[in-house]
Amino acid sequence: MVRLTVETIEAAREYLNTCKQRELGLRNMQIPAIENLGVTKDRFDVLDLTDNNIRKLENFPVLRRLEVLLLHNNRIQQIQKHIGRQLPSLKTLVLTNNNLQELGDIDVLESCPNLEYLTLQGNPLTHKPHYRAYIIYKLKSVRVLDFRRVKLSERQEADKLFKGKKGAALRTKLIKKSDRLPDEDESEKAAQARQLPTEEQEKIKAAIANTKSLEEIELLQQMLTTGKIPDSNWNNPGGKKPNNATEAENPQAEIENVDVEMTEG
Repeated sequence: MVRLTVETIEAAREYLNTCKQRELGLRNMQIPAIENLGVTKDRFDVLDLTDNNIRKLENFPVLRRLEVLLLHNNRIQQIQKHIGRQLPSLKTLVLTNNNLQELGDIDVLESCPNLEYLTLQGNPLTHKPHYRAYIIYKLKSVRVLDFRRVKLSERQEADKLFKGKKGAALRTKLIKKSDRLPDEDESEKAAQARQLPTEEQEKIKAAIANTKSLEEIELLQQMLTTGKIPDSNWNNPGGKKPNNATEAENPQAEIENVDVEMTEG
């Protein structure tokens, strides 16, 4: 697989297509994820990511110029929430032969007010009952769905089917959303774990500042790795404090203590 690096984007083919649109071609590169598109500086009308391995339609910077997004033959299962905020001018979205499972997975496209041409052929959700009617009902701006123009009669039938109390009950029964992809859940949990309360952060900083030996550094590292927050006695587990500096620092005093213990024994 090839990551979508800055170098990959800069080396990609740029051209004026037959519709006089500025297009960036990133086809058939086995790209696994969308990233680094900010380097395009919003110079393109069309972005072609056909024949890659993209699983999530996400991570776009704000691209106000982009009107056409081509994603045939990927593995897309999930679409970013509020994608319309990043792609406010998106007019054509081609998702032929991807892996969108549930009708509710396309609800996020409501945030694209200018979306007129949508293609979902080859996705599992197209086999759901009332698929076409639901897309027409949910995405009011779409004029052409799966290469077929949306007729006024279809829009009226879709409204009749899904509006009102009966329509709400039908939506509850039919419309589901796919589970979020595992790696997204894991990254979110990791992010939450990194956001420690201020008090705990201060305890960790104090413990680091008070380490006096390699052994204490290793002990502190083990504690933090297992999720433990050091308290004031973290480096003195027995809770015993030295009586004076001589006991802690004078080796001769320690030897004398040992001799006394042996004599008494």
